[in-house]
Amino acid sequence: MSAPAESPVYRIARVIGNNFVCSRDEKGQEIIIRGLGIGFHKQPGDLIPPQKIEKIYALPDAESNNKLLELIRDIPEEHIALSTEIIEAAERTLGRSLSQNIYITLTDHISFAIERFRSHIHYPNNLLWEIRNFYPAEFAIGQEALDRIEQKLGIRLPEDEAGFIALHIVNAQLDSGMSDMVRITEFIRETLAVVERYYGRTPDEQSLDYGRFITHLKFLGQRIFKKKTLSDSGDDFLGAMIRKRYASDYTCAEQIGARVQELFDIPLSNEELVFLTIHLHRLSAADLS
Repeated sequence: MSAPAESPVYRIARVIGNNFVCSRDEKGQEIIIRGLGIGFHKQPGDLIPPQKIEKIYALPDAESNNKLLELIRDIPEEHIALSTEIIEAAERTLGRSLSQNIYITLTDHISFAIERFRSHIHYPNNLLWEIRNFYPAEFAIGQEALDRIEQKLGIRLPEDEAGFIALHIVNAQLDSGMSDMVRITEFIRETLAVVERYYGRTPDEQSLDYGRFITHLKFLGQRIFKKKTLSDSGDDFLGAMIRKRYASDYTCAEQIGARVQELFDIPLSNEELVFLTIHLHRLSAADLS
């Protein structure tokens, strides 16, 4: 029987505040450690008791670390702790890790949302319907976040904020910028409008094929706005067969491609259109009613 692995030993590199310190991990990368009283009357070089560590923030680069340090200095610690709870609960719900940058983006957003609410300033979320319908799991996490904020702070943020939080969660899964996430959501909306016009029917939003189609559109949207869409392969035998067999669905895919070109000035390759055709055929055969 092997001995249990020992916890890493961390030393304080510098004190940020009573409850935050900087340290370095085993690779020498700077990390930020949170814990109650962890920096109180401490000096660089002091050991950090493992039992006092509540959270280790390991951001991907020095710039991100510096942004988190600015947040720690500028916003209430309870907002940081609350945002961390929301992020960790989201990871448990989704069963996956999120981009570490969400500790900056979501923490900043939640703190600002709380300040706006207390100042009676309301920002409407013009994509609320799309977020609720395109990202139901993430929207549910956003609603749970509002519950958590209410429990901790005694204020109830509007439902629009559940949508904004959901977008941050989706963004952290795709590792895209927030501006891209807004455009991806708009792209999905426009694509579904083309599908409904073309087939003259509305997709069953509860069906498995609809869920798969939305997932495909999320990643297609990410590729579109990162300008990394699939290029055409040399052998187009499979594509030619799909275009012939599912000619009607391929026409719909072409209309989607034309709309993308019109709105975003980005062409879709034949390979992307073929993948769209496969999803459209599944959707039209089973879920459009």
